[in-house]
Amino acid sequence: MIDLAATGGLFLVAFGAATILPFQSEPLLVGLLLAGDQPPWLLVLVASLGNTLGSAANWVLGRWIHRWRDRSWFPVKPAALAKAEGWYRRWGRWSLLLSWAPVMGDPLTVIAGVLREPFWVFLLLVAAAKTGRYVVLALVTLGLM
Repeated sequence: MIDLAATGGLFLVAFGAATILPFQSEPLLVGLLLAGDQPPWLLVLVASLGNTLGSAANWVLGRWIHRWRDRSWFPVKPAALAKAEGWYRRWGRWSLLLSWAPVMGDPLTVIAGVLREPFWVFLLLVAAAKTGRYVVLALVTLGLM
C-alpha cells in the first residue's frame, strides 16, 4: 500500500531541494528505499517529479527576476549575474544536464529562465538529469550497482 505521507513528504522535500531552500532530498530517498515499504520505482518517480518541478519554479523566477536587478535589495550583484550568464551562454543548454549538481545546479536553472531558454527544452534536460541522479542513487542504495 502506498503511504501518502511518505511519498508526499518526499515530493515536498525534493521540490524544496531544487529551490533556494536548504533542503536535501537524497537522505530521505535513501531512508525510504532502505525501509522497503514503498516500491523503489515510485519513490524515484516522486522524487524526480518534485525536484524537476522545483527547478521549473526556478526557471519561472529567472524569467521575472531581471525586472528587479537594478533594485538595491536585489540579492545578486551585477558582476556575479553577468558571470553566470556568460558561463551559460558559453556552455549552452547542455549545461542543464548538471542541474542535479550541488551548489551550481540551482543557479543554472534560474539563469536558464533569465536567458529565456525554451521551457520544454529546459524541462526535458532537467528532468533527464534529475531522474538519472535518483535512479543511480536508488540502484546504489539497493545494491544493484
